[in-house]
Amino acid sequence: MALLEITNLTVEFATAHGSLRAVDRVSLSLDAGDIVAIVGESGSGKSVAMLALMGLLPWTATITADRMSFDGKDLLTMNPKQRRAIIGKDISMIFQEPMTSLNPCFNVEYQISEVLAQHFGGKRRSYKPRVIELLKKVGIPAPETRLKAYPHQLSGGMSQRVMIAMMIACEPKLLIADEPTTALDVTIQAQILELLVELQKANGMALVLITHDMAVVAETADRVVVQYAGQQVEQRSVIELFNNPRHPYTEALLSALPEYAKEKTLNAIPGVVPGQLDRPVGCLFNPRCEYAQDLCRQQPPQKSEGVLCHYPLPLKAGSNSHTEVIL
Repeated sequence: MALLEITNLTVEFATAHGSLRAVDRVSLSLDAGDIVAIVGESGSGKSVAMLALMGLLPWTATITADRMSFDGKDLLTMNPKQRRAIIGKDISMIFQEPMTSLNPCFNVEYQISEVLAQHFGGKRRSYKPRVIELLKKVGIPAPETRLKAYPHQLSGGMSQRVMIAMMIACEPKLLIADEPTTALDVTIQAQILELLVELQKANGMALVLITHDMAVVAETADRVVVQYAGQQVEQRSVIELFNNPRHPYTEALLSALPEYAKEKTLNAIPGVVPGQLDRPVGCLFNPRCEYAQDLCRQQPPQKSEGVLCHYPLPLKAGSNSHTEVIL
């Protein structure tokens, strides 16, 4: 049995202009120990899909799915109390902005010990040794001196490490990292990603990494889910996807990498992800796709060979080889 099973997840928001479908029939399956990356531009529904799993969307959201289960438990039929017992303990999520994810009114010790007290009971002060242990685990030097520090006294990298310590405090089975390196410099980004992978291997937890950075995907993930305008357009292993992208959007994302640039200027995808009021007829990617044909502009595509495209890109010779992805 898979640790996480999501089938045909759809999320719609009620707005003044009608219903906005932010996530459209997304499916995902994870086993313990898997590392899966979800990639796509802003507006692709990456974060919304995972927030729906966490139960953290506002009342304006309508969530439907054929199946949404975690560790054999049906999340769709759980009451709020049952859901709260899992969220933060068995499923944790690191949010995008490290500087704003922590509560500015409470110090580091309070915020981490509060998580432990909520799920395991007891008084917060009894968890001080565990808090120090967690801070050491995430690479914070002299953790005893950081216990009384407030978020404004921490750097971005330090804040992110504290946030990670909070999220792994209960040793979750699934950790979702939503753009965990946003607003951090390149050196700190590498350290945070290395830390996440180390923790994932040490604890045997599943890791979902939401990112824009395809280089990050190549270095950390086993499998990649590509989303566009709320739809899952391709899902394959990292090696297969980098060596032989089948969806034109995936190919365009890869061709925008500096390592793939054939000229001095970088390739760019023209246009933007469609919003609520400018969704095209047919394939949602057709206005930006260099391969678009008449059928693409008339009918929405169905999945073919696991790719949401009328005309998937052809398999290349030797595409099944186990060539390492090097960026």
